[in-house]
Amino acid sequence: MAEERTYPPSPEFVKHAHVKGMEGYRALYKRAEEHPGEFWSELADKELFWFEKWSKPFEWNPPFVKWFVGGKTNVSYNCIDRHLTTARKNKVAILWEGEPGDQRMISYQELHRLVSRFANVLKSRGLKAGDRAIIYMPMIPELPVAMLACTRLGIIHSVVFGGFSAEALKARIQDLEAQVVITADGGWRRGKEVRLKPAVDDALADCPTVLDVIVYRRTGGAVEMKPGRDRWWHDLDEKTAETCDAEPMDSEAPLYVLYTSGTTGKPKGIVHSSGGYLLQAHMTMKWVFDLHEEDTYWCTADIGWVTGHSYIVYGPLSVGATTVMYEGAPDCPQPDRFWRLIEKYRVSIFYTSPTAIRAFVRQGDQWPNAHDLSSLRLLGSVGEPINPAAWEWYHKTIGKERCPIVDTWWQTETGAIMISPLPGAVPTKPGSATLPLPGVLPDVVDLNGKPVELNHEGFLIIRRPWPSMLRTIWRDPKRYEEQYWKRIPGNYLTGDAARCDSDGYFCILGRVDDVMNVSGHRLSTMELESALVRHPAVAEAAVVGKPHEITGQSVACFVTLKQGNWDHEQLAQDLRQWVAHEIGAFAKPEQIRFTDALPKTRSGKIMRRLLREIVTSNTVAGDVTTLEDLSVVTRLAAQTEEE
Repeated sequence: MAEERTYPPSPEFVKHAHVKGMEGYRALYKRAEEHPGEFWSELADKELFWFEKWSKPFEWNPPFVKWFVGGKTNVSYNCIDRHLTTARKNKVAILWEGEPGDQRMISYQELHRLVSRFANVLKSRGLKAGDRAIIYMPMIPELPVAMLACTRLGIIHSVVFGGFSAEALKARIQDLEAQVVITADGGWRRGKEVRLKPAVDDALADCPTVLDVIVYRRTGGAVEMKPGRDRWWHDLDEKTAETCDAEPMDSEAPLYVLYTSGTTGKPKGIVHSSGGYLLQAHMTMKWVFDLHEEDTYWCTADIGWVTGHSYIVYGPLSVGATTVMYEGAPDCPQPDRFWRLIEKYRVSIFYTSPTAIRAFVRQGDQWPNAHDLSSLRLLGSVGEPINPAAWEWYHKTIGKERCPIVDTWWQTETGAIMISPLPGAVPTKPGSATLPLPGVLPDVVDLNGKPVELNHEGFLIIRRPWPSMLRTIWRDPKRYEEQYWKRIPGNYLTGDAARCDSDGYFCILGRVDDVMNVSGHRLSTMELESALVRHPAVAEAAVVGKPHEITGQSVACFVTLKQGNWDHEQLAQDLRQWVAHEIGAFAKPEQIRFTDALPKTRSGKIMRRLLREIVTSNTVAGDVTTLEDLSVVTRLAAQTEEE
């Protein structure tokens, strides 16, 4: 997965960085490790606004933690109000472009007005601190407006990704026992209207707790409005006042609940707090993205996922950044949409997923090369491990070998980035997330909790609580304890496999359940995929284990190719030999299938679970509501049957 070659930060980058050189990183890390209470207290005092100061930095009663005990703050106030007395008042907070090309530039002052008005709308419906709201919207500015309005009043919100089905939406509404659903008629995706309101109507047939549905008009498509329950956003908004005070909230008050499971099984609602969560989202914006006042920052995630919460909304707005939002698909109307946006808005920090990067590789260099990307100064990667070949392409083709790459590891549960290079301090290494951030104490251990040797694979754990960590699973503390803390007592079990090398750099190998056992050999799917994409013909690969009566499991590969005329039969043989050479004969794939596309979520993650179903049973019975394109799975299943 990781190469040994390292890329130190340029002297010019170091000169202007928030954390300068390895000495700067080590001093910061040491202070956080030795004096965590003082370290985080000083940052909380300096970086955030508090209505009331805390009495204790933290209380740790494993597996439960409280940060800034007794302190009172408000996340909405920190993200908006405190900027209004500074030069940021008229700075662009949200720079938005819709898929059809419509644009909005919303200043901090205007954002304050929009959020205050919508908070008053929620108040007028009788909603108050502790109530719950479901937000099911496209990627439009009203999505963060709704989040910040809830936050302003202490209403716990849960954003449900707009690609989820009515069934998935219903499960989340029921688990949260929400009183209000905030939605839209629809949004735009690949030139088509993705309708949201009909899914809400279907879901609510079985959700008696919901008394109000507020609908924003985005596409203008026809929708049914149920009298007494459904109201148009614009009708409610035009009657409301422009000011609304932010409620002082306890530091430990739940801010949001984000569900991580599909519709199979009980949804798992990850609960994040207010004070601790915001502080770590805020600090990682500064440390990892080395954010400066003049930067235009773009995270391409969907706000329905945790990356969008922490690094489109709360983190960037808390530090007073200009955060870019884009509604639609990266290849609409052409594969250069992202590069057009970077050139148009002079984006300086670009944060996207390895899956998107591999898709860009496949489309060809002509698309980015046709645009002026000279505004970029920092690149980021998030969502899954990035293989060295994709890293190198990103470095050369997009960064022109002058932009540091921050390969970030973190999870919905961690709330903020945990392992990543600090771009002005830590030399980067293709395929490695490098070093832990200040206050994060990771280790790689065996199932008994004993540290494994360097360069050996093991389970990634975190040995100490951190401010942005999940507090519990919504209304299921027992599940929280069993899933994350019981296996290796007193330590947070991430569920990811990792290796630590002689430099102390962490290489994340993917989920533990993405490890195959072939004739007694443990094989990481990420390692196999990384080997495949190093081959000059391969753009992207997904590897899954297929049940095998002799070896236990065999290796099945799904491969998309770069442009060219390829002899599939010969290439399949070549790739088998290639993997044998790169990893070992025991890892040689039994099956290689060439495909035009892999099944992905709209946030760009490959759905390996569906591929496992295809190679196992030729059918897909699991949840497919987050799929970008269902026809990809249908074609792959049909291809299997023909074989």
